Amino acid sequence: MAKQADLEIRDLYAGIEGKVILRGINLAVNRGEVHALMGPNGSGKSTLANVLMGYPAYKIEKGEIRFLGQVINDLPADERARMGLFLAFQHPSEVPGVTVSSFLRAAVNAAREEPLSPLQFYRILHRELENLKMDPSFADRYLNEGFSGGEKKRNEILQMSILKPKIAVLDEIDSGLDIDALRIVADGVKRLVGPEMGVLVITHYHRILEYLEPDHVHVLVQGRIVRSGGPELAKQLEKTGYEAFRTESVAAEA
Repeated sequence: MAKQADLEIRDLYAGIEGKVILRGINLAVNRGEVHALMGPNGSGKSTLANVLMGYPAYKIEKGEIRFLGQVINDLPADERARMGLFLAFQHPSEVPGVTVSSFLRAAVNAAREEPLSPLQFYRILHRELENLKMDPSFADRYLNEGFSGGEKKRNEILQMSILKPKIAVLDEIDSGLDIDALRIVADGVKRLVGPEMGVLVITHYHRILEYLEPDHVHVLVQGRIVRSGGPELAKQLEKTGYEAFRTESVAAEA
């Protein structure tokens, strides 16, 4: 009997406000793996990220999501997070009045049976800030308030490095980054991937994959995964674009 994947999506149909956007998604992601999900605007990439994390506006019409062997369709987002599922947002929200360090300490202790002491937490925090080439004063700023695009994305990776999820979903973590910030973010992700963590990175573009070196690449068009392959598939997309894959999507629907 085949081993069950850490994150397994089976024949998933889901959408928002009565509109079905995802139409039969099948995907399996394990710890130690990097999967890239690529697709044009409007293909359903961010919808999949929100459905995986349990954002209540999105509804599952059919199919199931299994995480660590448990069906999580009806679990709220906080329970999914405590199990070890993580979402790095495409557009992280500002939280005035709450510092980065306060937010992270509350988040990490909520996921632990025994809370970290302040000293333990700040040792971890400052080590991870150093790894991400972030100034220690960053921890005292209000969460995402006045942050540049690069700072917001690095803060998402900082959260991931401290929370240490089992599977991390990165929703367009590369959007708005210059080449230096892109490299820092990608290096931060690569450093964390291993036996205890896998990644599903959602992106339009090939450039972050040059640094992340995915094991598997999937093409999402009109709510369906129309092709899966290795890193060469991302390079093909860079040359040809998505038009040929739109044709495959229409053929699959017929």
